[in-house]
Amino acid sequence: MTRTLDEVINALPAAQRAQVEARTLELVQEVEGLRALRQLLGLTQEELGDRLGIKQPSVHKIERQTDVQLSTLRRFVEAAGGSLELIIRLPDTGPIRLVGLGSVVATDGG
Repeated sequence: MTRTLDEVINALPAAQRAQVEARTLELVQEVEGLRALRQLLGLTQEELGDRLGIKQPSVHKIERQTDVQLSTLRRFVEAAGGSLELIIRLPDTGPIRLVGLGSVVATDGG
């Protein structure tokens, strides 16, 4: 008899089910690349392109790049409805949020 993933997870002991759910949340919060981010938000390349004012092939090209400029990344994220923050973690300091080239702001946590 074939069981669904939900059936398998629901059959686990509560503690183990909680671990699975926590790890799932971690994985959802760690998106692998811009394509995964767009898909997580349920947007097509064409829809995101419309928001960016570019054509679908250009969205495809951006998603495939391994080295994206911060300005491009910021536009991509904002077109998807989000905001971009760059947090720098250095030894012996708290997290530092980069708000512009040349200015930094210390954050409360990390």
